[in-house]
Amino acid sequence: MSIWSAPRVTEPVVATVALPGSKSITNRALILAALADGPSTVRGALRSRDTNLMLNGLSGLGIGVRVDPDDETTVVIDPRPMHDADVFCGLAGTVMRFLPPVAAFADGVVAFDGDEQARTRPLTTILDALRDLGVDVTGDRLPFTVAGHGSARGGEVTIDASASSQFVSGLLLSAARFDEGVVVRHRGGPVPSTPHIDMTLDMLTTAGVSVDRPGPDTWQVSPGPIRAVDRDVEPDLSNAAAFLAAAAVTGGAVTVPRWPETTTQPGAEIVGILAEMGCAIERADGSLTVRGPEKLTGISVDLREVGELTPTVAALCALADGESVLSGIAHLRGHETDRLAALSTEINRLGGDCTETEDGLRIVPRPLHGAIWESYADHRMATAGALIGLVTQGVTVDDVETTAKTLPDFPGMWQKMIGHI
Repeated sequence: MSIWSAPRVTEPVVATVALPGSKSITNRALILAALADGPSTVRGALRSRDTNLMLNGLSGLGIGVRVDPDDETTVVIDPRPMHDADVFCGLAGTVMRFLPPVAAFADGVVAFDGDEQARTRPLTTILDALRDLGVDVTGDRLPFTVAGHGSARGGEVTIDASASSQFVSGLLLSAARFDEGVVVRHRGGPVPSTPHIDMTLDMLTTAGVSVDRPGPDTWQVSPGPIRAVDRDVEPDLSNAAAFLAAAAVTGGAVTVPRWPETTTQPGAEIVGILAEMGCAIERADGSLTVRGPEKLTGISVDLREVGELTPTVAALCALADGESVLSGIAHLRGHETDRLAALSTEINRLGGDCTETEDGLRIVPRPLHGAIWESYADHRMATAGALIGLVTQGVTVDDVETTAKTLPDFPGMWQKMIGHI
């Protein structure tokens, strides 16, 4: 880990930033390809710590993984019989929640572990659900084991997914391989980030899987084959948020090529949020451009469906004109870190005024000053610190390397962006 001096600019940032593929789409595509009825090619795949951990996990289980030697973002997945393995999850929620159901179809014991910080992340929901579906699971959080027997019964299960939509997606992605399929019922508070469940359902349908939504909190997948599908992965729109926000806080203009006309990525909501804060939005020739205003306005917004945008939006609010209230995000206390506590601590360390509410944050802009911005091994905390540092002298970010979780070279991309001034 290192201390990174966040570069500061004194003029508007004007740049075009080409972004790598979506982590959410990549890891879902890899899971479906591993369980499919033949080889699949995933093009434009994100290659970052989280996706490499997924590839390593699948390879360790015995799935064929071949990376194009001329293009590491093109990956061929060849389904093969799975066996015992050790799977290291790092801090990747998609790995620790999507791979355990896959392990049920291995022939042998699959041991899961991860970074020390990952051992505090909530997993009981999905592990108990797997037990209810006939899977042999030992443990309630990392480290834990799944004893695979090549098949699993499946059936109906009721869970509380109010902490993470990944519990639902993790069960649905493998559901067609269970003997009886799977019906998932949610009972509890509102499920956060439901667009990610919509993404899962869309990708399952594309793979020929029979999916149904008999109720607002019920999802049903029928047993049957998962068709091999060659996929092109969209740019990661959640990762785009920090770069587009750079235009917002400097009064500049940042363009992201290949912005999809329609998408299931929740990160696309950053566009509406930036517009509400005073930015101008332009679409042309398949690209999206954000132009920042002279001064950002505060915002009151429910981020329940797009909690991953919270660090970026909080940083914007700390630099805006007027009080902001971010709500619907109590579940972020169980993410890579307690993001609400982390954001309030770090914004206040820089002279800001950020307080936690029952389900979010209240931010009153104050003049900010330089200080160390702790990342808490959280990639989105690190990029939020870089954003504030863009217009605040003397901000340093601890452990900026954690951004490799979803962006292979964030510091280089950030420097390249501001080099276009």
